Amino acid sequence: MGWMTRFLGAVTFLAIGVLFSPETFESKSSKITTFVKLTHLLCFSTAWGAALWVTFIGGIIMFKNLPRHQFGNLQSKMFPAYFSVVGVCCAASVACFGYTHPLKSSSSSEKYQLGFLLSAFAFNLSNLLIFTPMTIEMMKQRHKVERESNIGEEVGWTKNQEVAKKNPKLAAMNKKFGMIHGLSSLANILAFGSLAMHSWYLAGKLNL
Repeated sequence: MGWMTRFLGAVTFLAIGVLFSPETFESKSSKITTFVKLTHLLCFSTAWGAALWVTFIGGIIMFKNLPRHQFGNLQSKMFPAYFSVVGVCCAASVACFGYTHPLKSSSSSEKYQLGFLLSAFAFNLSNLLIFTPMTIEMMKQRHKVERESNIGEEVGWTKNQEVAKKNPKLAAMNKKFGMIHGLSSLANILAFGSLAMHSWYLAGKLNL
């Protein structure tokens, strides 16, 4: 099934949901508010789901089943897209939440939630614009040195540390890569944590 077919299918079900919703027959201002809330919910859930999958599931599966260089090259294509999608979704969530909760009339908890969403956006933006490009560039340089030592095609484990003991250049690259990758991972975890805080707030608002 092509992506366009899947997209049209999702839009069709969304349209059916709108038609059968009681809010469809309310005033124009109520419709706008409902649309803004829907946008916030969809964007937040997309950001949350993507962060959960990439951070704790997809990346681990790929690491354990792909040759290390192949895994790294795949991540270098996925991460810019991942941080772009999550960043856009966070920005939309901030805008929608700010629209439904004007700052002057917001409670302290609502202001905190806006802060959490802004934090998630900022951490993702720092990864997209700073840490990810640096990590990818450092990874490519390290891959080149590793290929010269005939390593990098291992699955789930690495000979890197063993070779680095005899190769000062690789050891230095490992240290720099570890620092940059660590900062990127930290920013990603902080963004995920900020989204987790907002998910608790939303859960408290649900009436199931």
